[in-house]
Amino acid sequence: MPHMRLDKWLWIARLMKTRSAAAEAVSGGKVHLNGRAVKPSREVGPGDELEITRGALRQTVVVRGLAPRRGPASEAALLYEETPESVAARERYAEQRRLAAETQPDFGGRPTKRDRRRLDRTRRR
Repeated sequence: MPHMRLDKWLWIARLMKTRSAAAEAVSGGKVHLNGRAVKPSREVGPGDELEITRGALRQTVVVRGLAPRRGPASEAALLYEETPESVAARERYAEQRRLAAETQPDFGGRPTKRDRRRLDRTRRR
């Protein structure tokens, strides 16, 4: 098994939740193979480099292996290797999100009926 469809590999490697989501991401230009935008049916093999964009985060992985079917996450992690630059960027992004979450006010979740009545009274005044 020297090559496999890109969308299927993304799903098997657990980089995408579903195969249709993987195909949609590839078709939408969110996944680049060796620096080029490709179609979901493009063949991928060991040594290929993928750039996967999710929101503001860009993840770069190198294909290390192929699998005939989707298995546990521990086996899926062996199918690729994330580049050190990508790992560092992902950690910086996670740190920024954590710091941004700390500065956001905490409203305590969904307001109760009593809270809504108080809000309504203050808005009418």
